[in-house]
Amino acid sequence: MGLTVVSVAYPFAPVTADPAGGAEQVLAQIDRALVRAGHRSRVVAPEGSCTAGELIAVPAADGEIDETRRAAVHEHVRAALAAATREGDADVVHLHGIDFGRYLPAPGTPTLATLHLPLDWYAPEALAPGRPATWLNPVSDDQARRAPAGLRLLAPIPNGVDTEAYRPGATRQPYALALGRVAPEKGFHHALDAARMAGVPLLAAGRVFAYAAHLRYFDEEVAPRLDAHRRWIGPVEGAAKRRLIAEARCVLIASTAPETSSLVAMEALASGTPVIAFRAGALPDIVEHGLTGLVVDTVEEMAEAIGRIGAIDPAACRRAACARFPVRRTTEAYLRLYAELAA
Repeated sequence: MGLTVVSVAYPFAPVTADPAGGAEQVLAQIDRALVRAGHRSRVVAPEGSCTAGELIAVPAADGEIDETRRAAVHEHVRAALAAATREGDADVVHLHGIDFGRYLPAPGTPTLATLHLPLDWYAPEALAPGRPATWLNPVSDDQARRAPAGLRLLAPIPNGVDTEAYRPGATRQPYALALGRVAPEKGFHHALDAARMAGVPLLAAGRVFAYAAHLRYFDEEVAPRLDAHRRWIGPVEGAAKRRLIAEARCVLIASTAPETSSLVAMEALASGTPVIAFRAGALPDIVEHGLTGLVVDTVEEMAEAIGRIGAIDPAACRRAACARFPVRRTTEAYLRLYAELAA
């Protein structure tokens, strides 16, 4: 008999076939894998989400996401989660949001929280839940190594990407690409500066969520750096996103946060597109310096690396991605863990 898994998304970002956020992308991968394997998948996520399993929608947060709006949305998530587990047929609850401590389910159903973000971004009480049958898992060895003493974590389950969907393109264009969630720590302004120093065009693509700090960052740090050669193209997904990555000269990841993983880097490498990344968190573990890209420490080094990136073999990038980051490895690991937790 199959499992029933209730996945709970970060309630301020929709889950789609190709979401902007890494946590939402991993949830979507697992949701599809559960349905393919004949299990029952229920997903608590904002209105507008599109899931393979049953969507249990909570109201989307319109306008700026402030504390009042957060509290109201969290109340909706608690109610939806209670309804999703009320019949007693849920085998596992899987939480993906940074705010998961605000809506832990009532004791009973085994519950897993995947820590997609740097550990010190979580509320301390969330990382030490008093609720029984509650487990935490990281997404990389680097993230696990950074855990404070005494923090109880399961073994990491590394992220992966669909290497059949992301494949090398027929042509290569001269632009560099910066892609992802637009926030101060993601360093889009550094990527723009590096491209300008290198004298190459850059396409910046992503989504600006309605947080005051994110909107201010875009207006004050990103928009002033745009020009005829360094352009903002907004959110991209699906075939358009895959084509942009596959045709790029390189992908720039100028994050200053201790990244726990990088699906963008994995997608680029699967597309045969080398990556130039800052030495931040798990990025040096994903980008093999000199083989699949270049790892740098400063904007100036990133600019210089853009001029040398042609020495990286696209076929080596593709081979590494297929060997190291297949999505099936990720989803199969989660399905095995669900069976263990539910036993």
